[in-house]
Amino acid sequence: MIKTTNIQKSFGQVDVLKGIDLQINRGELVSIVGTSGAGKTTLLQILGSLLPPDQGEVWINDTSIFNLNNKALAKFRNQELGFVFQFHQLLPEFTAFENVILPGMIGKRNMKKVNKRADELFEYLALSDRKEHKPSELSGGEQQRIAVARALINQPSVLFADEPTGNLDSNNTQELFDLLVQLKNEFNQTVVLVTHNEQLAHQSERILRMKDGLINI
Repeated sequence: MIKTTNIQKSFGQVDVLKGIDLQINRGELVSIVGTSGAGKTTLLQILGSLLPPDQGEVWINDTSIFNLNNKALAKFRNQELGFVFQFHQLLPEFTAFENVILPGMIGKRNMKKVNKRADELFEYLALSDRKEHKPSELSGGEQQRIAVARALINQPSVLFADEPTGNLDSNNTQELFDLLVQLKNEFNQTVVLVTHNEQLAHQSERILRMKDGLINI
């Protein structure tokens, strides 16, 4: 599903990743943990094709993603990868529904099918009555569930989540994590989660613990 070999990344004189080898299987919920500066977010960005490594390779579904040209990589990212960030990254001028369907529009998919998929996601996430609300009219927990719906709209192979509960209270934190578990259990969704929350990490199937740019086995 996801495999990396010897992933290295430096910024200036700082070696952030020093040779990461890992494998994540389809349908796993994996947490990446470690102190600030350990390289967690950099690794997630590379796994998610947002940042190229200095050395090494990343395979997702048997595709060596950084051997793709820019156009092919952007298409792969849109079709195969979903992202949830700490601060939602919803566009404030758009409604919740418009935010969710945006990746489908970018991917030039059949909009009748995209809208149907969005309706299904809103119902699944118990947000059907919030479709026409702007982000500013939604609670923090609702905004993050909208972000999850947006990440799922193209039915990605992998859902990447970078500190998705970092801006939520304890109740919404657990609810969001329970949703990720539900997606994994019901749809065999692969989820890769970066978190500082050890309590959540220990509820995932596997923990990848990072220190000084390496994964400690």
